Formats: sequence, C-alpha cells, structure tokens
Amino acid sequence: MLPMPNRPNIVIRALGFGFAALACASAAAQQTALVLRAPDAVKPILNRYLSVLTQSPAPDLADEVERIAVTRRARREVADLLATEGYFSPTVRIEEGGSGFVLVVEPGRRAEIAAVDIAFAGAIAEPGEDNQQRIERLRRRWKLKQGEPFTQSAWDESKQGLVDMLSRRDFAAARISASKAEVDPLSAKVDLAVTADAGPRFTLGELQVSGLHDYSPDLVARYNPPKPGERYDEDRLLAFQGRLQNTPYFSSVIVDVSRESSDGQQVPVRVQLAEAKPRRITLGAGYSSNTGYRAEMGYRDANLFDRAWYLVSGLRLEQKQSLLFGDVFLPPAGGGYQYSFGGLAERSDLEGLRLSREAVGATRSHQRGKIETSVALKFQRERTHPDGADESRQDALTLDWSWVMRDVNDVFDPRRGFVVTARVGGAAKSLLSDQNFVRTYLRYQHYFPIARRDVLSLRGEWGTTFAESSDGIPQDFLFRAGGSQSVRGYAFQSLGVTDGSATVGGRYLATLSAEYTHWLDRQWGVAAFLDAGNAADERPNFRLLPGYGMGARWRSPAGPLALDLAYGHAERQFRLHFSIAIAF
Repeated sequence: MLPMPNRPNIVIRALGFGFAALACASAAAQQTALVLRAPDAVKPILNRYLSVLTQSPAPDLADEVERIAVTRRARREVADLLATEGYFSPTVRIEEGGSGFVLVVEPGRRAEIAAVDIAFAGAIAEPGEDNQQRIERLRRRWKLKQGEPFTQSAWDESKQGLVDMLSRRDFAAARISASKAEVDPLSAKVDLAVTADAGPRFTLGELQVSGLHDYSPDLVARYNPPKPGERYDEDRLLAFQGRLQNTPYFSSVIVDVSRESSDGQQVPVRVQLAEAKPRRITLGAGYSSNTGYRAEMGYRDANLFDRAWYLVSGLRLEQKQSLLFGDVFLPPAGGGYQYSFGGLAERSDLEGLRLSREAVGATRSHQRGKIETSVALKFQRERTHPDGADESRQDALTLDWSWVMRDVNDVFDPRRGFVVTARVGGAAKSLLSDQNFVRTYLRYQHYFPIARRDVLSLRGEWGTTFAESSDGIPQDFLFRAGGSQSVRGYAFQSLGVTDGSATVGGRYLATLSAEYTHWLDRQWGVAAFLDAGNAADERPNFRLLPGYGMGARWRSPAGPLALDLAYGHAERQFRLHFSIAIAF
C-alpha cells in the first residue's frame, strides 16, 4: 500500500502556488500598466474620460498588436477630448518605460480666437437708433473675445449668454439660428461666426390663471401684474412671480408666456398656481440671552372668513416676558398698499420693571423695491410697577411712521451694503393720551467686505423723545439699551433711567458698534467687537458706556448665529449674549 500524502503539506503547497500565481499576475499587470504623461493643463480631462486609462481589465500592452490598437484608439479619443479645450493638433504615442508603458500626450499650441462675427436677424435688425444701440451693447458683452483661448464650454456659454441677454427684454423667442467655428490647426486660430435671431417684438396680454380652487382670480390681480400692452420684460414677470410666491396662499408659482406666437403681440401671461394649505399650527421652543427660555405656539389661517384674509396669531411664554397677539393682513389694495389690524397683550419683568400692556391698532404698509414704509395708528394702555417706586398707568393713541431701506447682498447673511431705519411717532393729550410727545429714531448699519471672507460691520443708533417729561409716555416710546443687538456686556434693557431699584426708559438714546468677523471656513467664524451706548432722561446725565469682547459665528439656515462673550466696562462683569445676525 502506498503511503498517503500529508494533507497539511498539500494545503501549504497549494497556497504557495496560489501566492506565486498572484505575484506573477501582479508583476505582469505592472509590466503592462499604462501611465499618462501630459501637461498639467490637460491631465484632469484625460484622466477622467480617456477609456484606455480607465478600462477594466487593462489592455495587454506587452502584445504588440494590442499596443498598436490601443495607440490608434487613444489618438482618436485624445483628439476629440482636447478639441473641446482648444487643442486641435495633439500628438499621441505609447512608449515603453522602466516598469510599464507610458502614454505620452503633447497637446500642441492652444488655439486662440482670431475673429468674431456676430450678426442679428428678426425685429432687432430693423432700422432704428434704439435697436442699433442695443446691438452694440450685446456685442460689447459677448464673452469670448478676440485673442482669448478657445474652449467648447466657453463657446457654448457665449452663445447661451447672447440668447439670455437678447430674450430678457422684448424678444422672448430669441434663439441662435446659425453658428460656426472655423479652425486652422496650423496657425492655431479660430474664426467664430454666430447669428442671433431675435424673432418678433413681444407685448404682454391678459392674465391666464390656472390652479385656483379656494381663491378668486382677483387675488392674483392684486399683486401688481403686468398690464396688457406692456413690453415683454423677463425681470418684470419674475418680480410678479416672486410677489405671488412670497404670499401665504400658494405653494408654487410659475409665470411665463408662450413663445410660439407668430407676431408676439398681446401674448397672454400664463400664471400656473398650486394653492398652499391655508391653516397651520406651529409649536416651538428656544432660548434668548435677553429674555431666557421660551415656549411658543402659533396659529395661521390664510383664508379667514373665506376672504383671503391672513390671520397670524400666537402665544409666547418666556422667563421674563409673555406675549399673546393676533394680526389680520388684508390682500394688497390699489397701489400696492397693504392694510392690517390686530391686538396684543404683553407682560414682562425686566430689570426690576414689571409691565403689562394691551393694545389694538391698524397699519398701512407699502414695499417698493428696497424701501418699506408703514403708518400705524394704535391705542394702548400700559401699567408699570418699578421695584421700589409707585405704580403708574399710561394711555396713548399714537400715530407712528416708519421707513426702512435694505441694500445688502443677502438679508440673511449680509457682507456688503447697508440698512437704514427711521421712525417718527407721537401722541397728543387732546386725543385720548396722557401726554404730548413726539418720538424720533434713526438706525444705520453698514457692512464692508474685507479680504475674501471677512466682514466689518459698523452700527449707530440715535433716538430722542420730545416731551416735557417722561411721565405719561408708554415705555415703547422711550428708550432703554443693553443686550445683544444693542450694547453687549450689559443685561438686556439694563441701561436707562433709575426709578426706585428698577431701570425704566428715558427720552434720549445713543449706541455705537464696530464688529470684525473672520470666517475660518464656509460655516464657522470668530468675531471681535466694541459697543458703546446708553439711555437717559436728561442730556447732562448721558454718557456712553463701553462693552467689548469676542464671539463665535455659525452660518445656520436661519442666518449667522452669534455667541458672544462681552465685558461691560462700567459694571466690570462678563456676560454671554446669543443672537441671529441678520440685516433686520
């Protein structure tokens, strides 16, 4: 009987043969590996799209027939790929290197634009000074200029940009009717020729509204739509679409015209709507360094009494303040004015001042471009009880005018521009008020971009209430300072007039602020700031109190969140402040 072989030895030998085979295969793969050698300018596109570099399994370049086939395929693909980048005479070869094979690509000279011929057809080509001036502007704004390197992407973007500029106003059906890029590989020059057909000159017609179920078409007409006979203007249509989209009535809005009209005259404006659910309940919780922890509940109804009246109401409970309110906003009236009315009940206990207030009022507001104005008539009854002083009651029927201009690059993350707020309001004893007074207020904030990411913000506030004394004037027509968005380093509304052991409002206010924010990346930043300000009832008693410190910034979906550690110089105390840094 023959002896049986040792089974462990068989397994070990089999594993040995397997590893040896893998090693040989790896060596063979390394021997036939294809490595790219090309200038850095063209390497990315070749590495990404060249199939001879990305195919699996890799070709067997040790086989001469296979190597010739791969070379031919590489030449075709390289020529097609580099032509899109302006290289029309590349050379391609495969060389044998020390540890494999090298694909050598020499792209040659990059082609430049030798001439650009832009022609126009359609209504814009008709005689007229306005048409000629517009044609000249379009030619000046053409992106791919003479002497610049040619790329397919720049060529496509230039043609699309020409159509976009042409179709933005008057010519809704503009298109490229002919285009040609003639290449001379020997001189590396490209002659461009393009014809833009403007088509007919469009004017707008009646509204064609679809998608309405709960609301009347009259609601859409209240948001300043283009009038029949107006010239076609894409920005005008987009602004109308934006106004509708920003209402509580619709979840989606599309405003457009048909571009297939033969003459373009009185083209209907198509408004496609999807209605939003009219009623909504919201619940929330949060924290503010000014008023502490809070919980709130809100109820909104966009179709109150089936009249498209918009009810906004809510209850907010905070550690130092509580508020119950309800406001009804009517659809815009003629001229873009919007009317609203409502009421509130408020209770607060801030810096030793216990306050309760009830108010009812009506407001007319108007927004045009970057400017928002409003006029409010309000009657309020207020009871104040400062710690250590007598309780008092103030009644006032006030008329208040406000004007706000926002010219910033982004309201929720401002880096450039300014915001100005001005208010004037007052009351008279002869009209249900306890005191004659006029309150004036001005606030200005400017944002300066620094370097690539940083921002310098400067802010100033000034306020004066003209009256014989502050007696009989409601607190929201007087001034207190301190806290985030005011003078950091001091408690919220802690700077003002001392009454007993409480801080109450005074007739004069001034605050200043300078803040530098350095963004470490797209989300996180650090800031350093210096604030100063105060409120007083007599000018001789007024003096600026400084506060300064540093903080962290985080770009949240609601705007940059600010967490600041500030030192109140007058009180010699550190305080934490939390706020959202938007251009309010």
